[in-house]
Amino acid sequence: MNRTATLALTFLSLFLPLFLFTLLAPIPPAQAGDLNLFLGVKSLNEDDWTPLDSHTELGLQGSWGPPEWPVAIATDIYGSFDSQDLLGIDISASTAEINLGVRKIWRTGSQQRVRPYIGGGIASISGTFEAESGGVKVSDDGSGVGAWLGGGIFWRLGPSFNLGMDLRLSTATINLYGVERNAGGGHFGVIAGFGWPKSRA
Repeated sequence: MNRTATLALTFLSLFLPLFLFTLLAPIPPAQAGDLNLFLGVKSLNEDDWTPLDSHTELGLQGSWGPPEWPVAIATDIYGSFDSQDLLGIDISASTAEINLGVRKIWRTGSQQRVRPYIGGGIASISGTFEAESGGVKVSDDGSGVGAWLGGGIFWRLGPSFNLGMDLRLSTATINLYGVERNAGGGHFGVIAGFGWPKSRA
């Protein structure tokens, strides 16, 4: 199994149990929210990360709070990765993000099933860069705090299923090998999950 597939399975093994636990756990009747899986790409700064500046990204995006609140609490986690063979040297890079903030979700359209949204807040981002050749491995990692801003749209299909798309920007400076780099980037992908309370038929 190649490095990319291994990393993908690692992220899935972390995200899916949390997603299923939340799906099956009892939800307080006074709460409303959405929990969506994210699958897409993350474009990092080319000057900082080339040739590993285009990552596959997985994530879990949560919005929570009483329905009467004007905005929901946003709690999102993401992981991105890329790897290549460069002149016989295996190189790989990965980032992980925890995004906290607020998210405004509008309910529009027929039976309020069209849900555009926008949000922003604080981003905690870590990054790792690794190179390996002939059994010798060199790696470094760093972390930093910055900000995120994003938006998108999803549709409520049936009583609780969500399907849509998400666009986000994040930024945080980290230090790798003595060089400051931006570990954030541009993110785009599809989201699918569920929301509560259930929509009326």
